[in-house]
Amino acid sequence: MARPLALVTGASAGIGAAFAQTLAARGHDLALTARRLDRLEALAAELRVRHGVEVLTLAADLADPAAPARLADALAAEGRGVDVLINNAGYGLPGGFGGNSWADQAAVLQVMLTAPTELAHRLLPGMLSRRHGRIVNVASVAGMTPGGVGLYGPVKRYLIGMSQSLHMECAGTGVHVSALCPGLTWSEFHDVNGMREPLNRATPRWLWMQAETVVEVGLAAVEKNQPVCVPGLVNKVIAGLARHLPEHWIMAMTASQGWRFGEP
Repeated sequence: MARPLALVTGASAGIGAAFAQTLAARGHDLALTARRLDRLEALAAELRVRHGVEVLTLAADLADPAAPARLADALAAEGRGVDVLINNAGYGLPGGFGGNSWADQAAVLQVMLTAPTELAHRLLPGMLSRRHGRIVNVASVAGMTPGGVGLYGPVKRYLIGMSQSLHMECAGTGVHVSALCPGLTWSEFHDVNGMREPLNRATPRWLWMQAETVVEVGLAAVEKNQPVCVPGLVNKVIAGLARHLPEHWIMAMTASQGWRFGEP
């Protein structure tokens, strides 16, 4: 019997690589995509040896509007249906909305909003026809609070809402959809956007979670068909405050502290 296939975007490092490691250990074949083919190939070689699974590497820049269709077509050409979709690719732009060009902002929207939505749309019919599938959209606790820096929080709020909508639409079909909303997570995310040093100075280590822990919690949640998953006690407290405190209080808190807590 064929092993289930998981497609992981942004798989070359951080939470994406942790998803790949965990799913391979659970017996999933993998399709890994990111911009850095060398990193994907190194990870794929490790997973093939360690877990004996098949791993496809698909270099793609999701800022290219044609990338989601190419990914879906490449997997169809391999004769494989996707059983698990992990929409993980994402990044943050330092400098806020006004401090970056429109081309940079449009790329953020394409990578973190349009591409995951299109991949879900292209792959969901196959899951529904097989009456089994899992979709995890990696959002953020930043998506549960108003305000934030630039488009990051608003895009993550969209991913949460989209996940909730698909969760309800797929009820009773065997397809589970969940938004995973981590907070500060050890990964290369903050190295890329230049926030590593100030974050290390400003935040204690106990606020941070390991990527592997975030992934385990997220996979458990989608198996239980939870529409939204917030891993970690600190992040649950932040999400709870966002739900129950007056919005203008939360916006003031986000304005003063959001750069610390707003990105995984």
